[in-house]
Amino acid sequence: MRLLLLTVTLVAGPGLAYCRTSTDPALPAAQAQTWQDGDLLFADEFNSGQLDRSKWNVIGPDFWVNNEQQAYIDSPETIRFKDNDETAGADGGALALQPVFRKGFETPDGRKMDFVSGRIDTRGKFEFTYGRAAARIKMPDAAGVWPAFWLLGNGKWPETGEIDIMEYVGEADWTGVALHGEGYFGETPLVNKHFFPPETDVTQWHEYAVEWTPDQIRFLVDGKLTYRVTRKMVEHYGKWSFDTPKFVILNFAVGGAYPFKTNGIEAPYSGIPAGTVARIRQGDIAMLVDWVRVYGRNKP
Repeated sequence: MRLLLLTVTLVAGPGLAYCRTSTDPALPAAQAQTWQDGDLLFADEFNSGQLDRSKWNVIGPDFWVNNEQQAYIDSPETIRFKDNDETAGADGGALALQPVFRKGFETPDGRKMDFVSGRIDTRGKFEFTYGRAAARIKMPDAAGVWPAFWLLGNGKWPETGEIDIMEYVGEADWTGVALHGEGYFGETPLVNKHFFPPETDVTQWHEYAVEWTPDQIRFLVDGKLTYRVTRKMVEHYGKWSFDTPKFVILNFAVGGAYPFKTNGIEAPYSGIPAGTVARIRQGDIAMLVDWVRVYGRNKP
């Protein structure tokens, strides 16, 4: 999730009996990572029907970046929960981050937006350095939406380091990953797209994950390695910004810089076609999150 701050122009739970073994045949055995239940640092299974605020913060409308066309609000309209009857394929329920059409919604700083949506993070509640972060997610086939699952540091951006585990801008056959840091941000060279095989797309449940060590960052979809960035690759462009704690973010943006650069749509909103607007008004667009789990070796 690119944090291009806007002024006038762009600048720069239950269910813990889970075990995933992820190895990369291209790596020496000593570098392959295996994550067991005992390595679990954080988990939310989203089965309780309400947001666990001991784990998550909710971002409000004073936050705005990337020419996104929504305002974030703390509301059961935009941060919803679905049970198994409503969400086929989920294990015990799911979080739904859902954009809502709200004509002329005014933010505290006077911006007027026609969409509101949800964004949550673990800043100050859970942060980690190195490990495996994964989420099981299902998304809509809708041009101009911009849901994401990512990690961010606490310092000044981009020096603090950003790991985009999954970004989606409404083309259902692919999702993106990226790294941002000092010398490689905005239009970062450290970016990759994962294209799904035939008969598969973002509208099905998939596990998106990152495995982060002091020397490399590996991105996986459904346990398959899709992209690997090493420290040396990063240092070709700037300082390695991935030795400090990061917190977890889930958000659903609407329109803005990345969707616009992908689809070129200018109206009725930047990056958002009329068809997607109509579907948001009907209430049938959301990012569903079955669970988030973080594993590591740095328990307190």
